[in-house]
Amino acid sequence: MTGPGTVRERMAESAMRMLGLDGRRLLLASASPRRRRLLEGLGLAVETRPVRVDEAYPEYLSPVQAAVYLAEKKAAAARAAEDRGEFLILAADTVVVIDGGVLGKPSGPGEAAEMLRKLSGRDHDVITGVAVLCPNRNLVHAGSAATRVRFSALSAADVEALVVSGDWRGKAGAYGIQSLASLVVERLEGDYFNVVGLPLALTRKLILRTVRGDAETPPVFPVRLRRELRGETT
Repeated sequence: MTGPGTVRERMAESAMRMLGLDGRRLLLASASPRRRRLLEGLGLAVETRPVRVDEAYPEYLSPVQAAVYLAEKKAAAARAAEDRGEFLILAADTVVVIDGGVLGKPSGPGEAAEMLRKLSGRDHDVITGVAVLCPNRNLVHAGSAATRVRFSALSAADVEALVVSGDWRGKAGAYGIQSLASLVVERLEGDYFNVVGLPLALTRKLILRTVRGDAETPPVFPVRLRRELRGETT
């Protein structure tokens, strides 16, 4: 009978093998405890490098373009702060989209309540942009995942309870599907982990492409924006 430590070690070894990391460090450019826990759930020892970036983006970008752009922006910021050894940087950004508009992280309880009322009884889309950066090769692979989520109709008391809980803090659309808001999610079409904040299947694909040294993923946004993120002047 194997002990818990051995099981965890085997899981970590299997995760490293499935991700193709082969001893490489994986740095998570995020302060999100939800993203960290998803990776730790695979048995990985996660190194976090929270970065502070201006989350503004050009207004002409679509929600998908904006999510991927912000993920690459976070990865680029983490790269500037880390220069030791062989490692990959993983970054992500999640947005909620309804009526063609983007709901980011609410600035306070009033805005959180407004967002929740907008989501009440309706479908919305959760989009996460993911970027994997290999600094040694100046190589980035990025992509996005989308999930359709339907909320049940929220009463005024429901909205108040969700806001008072404080669970809206730091979450796009003012909710976390893995916590209290799970009580009002009626239907989900797509990747559950995407709604939590990190689509793991997509993340694996991007890591494997990066480790193999595949040709860089063309940006879904204008090429000049990627060049600006890299500090290239031409």
